[in-house]
Amino acid sequence: MRNTRLTESILTVSAICVAVVVLSCNNRKGQQSDIVKTDADMVFPKGEKVTSNNFTGTVWVNYLIESDTVHNVNIGSVTFEPGARTNWHYHKGGQILLVTDGRGLYQEKGKPVEIIKKGDVVKCSPNIEHWHGATPTDGMTHIAIGTNTNIGGAVWLKPVTDGEYHSGEKQ
Repeated sequence: MRNTRLTESILTVSAICVAVVVLSCNNRKGQQSDIVKTDADMVFPKGEKVTSNNFTGTVWVNYLIESDTVHNVNIGSVTFEPGARTNWHYHKGGQILLVTDGRGLYQEKGKPVEIIKKGDVVKCSPNIEHWHGATPTDGMTHIAIGTNTNIGGAVWLKPVTDGEYHSGEKQ
């Protein structure tokens, strides 16, 4: 009888411990902003922190392929922390963005801000002014493909104002 009560007590305590672990894991769902992603969690490592006046906030870039005489393309993985963004700019040869993680914003001059998210593909036509970056609350990573680099690269313009940036929050 005594062994039966001890066994029941052990099973009860074990069940409570399992329930606490399961509930703790379930409570973490949807709280991605609390979790810091490491390079091991990403498709490509973050690379180097950008120290350029062409960006607002904290941005990381990992150059994957540089343009050469055979391949007129450059490819980089760009990670924007929440609130980070590019300046207005355009690409003489165009650009393609492949969003690999998070949620971000994209805007072409004269058009409303668009929300972009993991799995989205954005084609930036040649010579069209635009900007892109993370939302105020979510980070975003994309693969940036500079196409037709033999025509020319990015032409950087003025910073995106806070008013322009936050106009996307109304969506």
